[in-house]
Amino acid sequence: MSRIVSLVIGVVLALLGLLWILQGLDLVGSGGMSGHAIWAVIGVIVAAVGVVLVIRTLRTPPVRDEL
Repeated sequence: MSRIVSLVIGVVLALLGLLWILQGLDLVGSGGMSGHAIWAVIGVIVAAVGVVLVIRTLRTPPVRDEL
């Protein structure tokens, strides 16, 4: 998987996790997920996976193809 794809997926997961945390804590009042604490827990897990993916992608040196 290329670095850009990994980085984009990580950022999307982190933002999606943040949204789920806010909905689970009933800070964003839209949809059926609002006010259900399980979504806050799932959001923390998804956001953590996204942040780890972003950090791992940024810390891994780019691969240079030899011809």
